[in-house]
Amino acid sequence: MQAMLLSILGLALLGAMHAQDSIPTQANFQQDKLTGRWYSIGLASSSNWFKDKKHLMKMCTTVIGVTADGNLEVNSTYPKGDQCEKRNSLYIKTEQPGRFSYTSPRWGSKHDIRVVETNYEEYALVATQISKSTGSSTMVLLYSRTKELSPKRLDRFTQFSREQGLTDEEILILPQTGKSRRQQS
Repeated sequence: MQAMLLSILGLALLGAMHAQDSIPTQANFQQDKLTGRWYSIGLASSSNWFKDKKHLMKMCTTVIGVTADGNLEVNSTYPKGDQCEKRNSLYIKTEQPGRFSYTSPRWGSKHDIRVVETNYEEYALVATQISKSTGSSTMVLLYSRTKELSPKRLDRFTQFSREQGLTDEEILILPQTGKSRRQQS
């Protein structure tokens, strides 16, 4: 019985590792072109916090910079109630261009972050596998250089999120501050 349980656990771990490896990264990734201001247009997640808070979420602004040692400094400002809250994160580069790691100081979760595709001037599609002691989750973000994005890009975000196993209930097009929530299906 114990051997069978270990085998099942091993297969599950192997499957999770394979799923992470199947997430592509942008070909010929050019980190310096990713820098600057972005708006979070879409967010998809299988995490419980997302399910609990998605009705409150709004578009946020993220500014990406490169540190002297080549890591990404990611500074996000998002509306929370009547105020703006800031979150600063340091994404550590890996040997694979377009792939970064991050450990949340607050939650201790490990994040495997991949820039899946971008044209640098209009949009960026980013996928994150999050692992913590209570389990793992998938998150997909759609960034735009402007507050509006073409239906083609929104559809690509929805399609990619579904390919990662996320359901329509876990996919959200973020409303701009002061606008009502709209879900992409």
